[in-house]
Amino acid sequence: LDISDAQINEMRSNLGKIDFDKVSLYEKKSRHEVIAHIEAWGEICPLARPIIHLGATSAFVMDNGDMIQIKEGLELLKKRLVNLIKVMADFAKEYKSLPVLGYTHFQPAQLTTLGKRVVFWLYDCILDYEDLEYRLEKIQLRGVKGTVGTQDSFMNLFNKDEGKIKRL
Repeated sequence: LDISDAQINEMRSNLGKIDFDKVSLYEKKSRHEVIAHIEAWGEICPLARPIIHLGATSAFVMDNGDMIQIKEGLELLKKRLVNLIKVMADFAKEYKSLPVLGYTHFQPAQLTTLGKRVVFWLYDCILDYEDLEYRLEKIQLRGVKGTVGTQDSFMNLFNKDEGKIKRL
């Protein structure tokens, strides 16, 4: 592709620089959030402007962006759940012998211990942790399909070289 090192370096040196006021103006004009960001960033990176949107569709950008945010959110939740499990486990050990009234069907029942009651709640958290692990293992980006999923824009960019598209 006709992309220069200078264009790539210009984008690298301006990562994270976003003029949200400009984005807002462009979005009002185009009614398209991705185009608005591309146009605003194109002002910050004028040399790279012609290649910023090269071959990518807004669905590719937004769908993959959503999956990245979901994964990061699940990772954050996992850390917090691990901390909660540790606190609950310590609490259960500390109160393993403290007698409390048990309940069944929202009615008082025979005695149990506070530690045992907490262990039941703890088990639910462990199941939640295992579910999070599974979801994090299986989460996938949506891939790069080009316009309307036909890969036509990439076929044009790569002179019909399907090997390059697969590597992308």
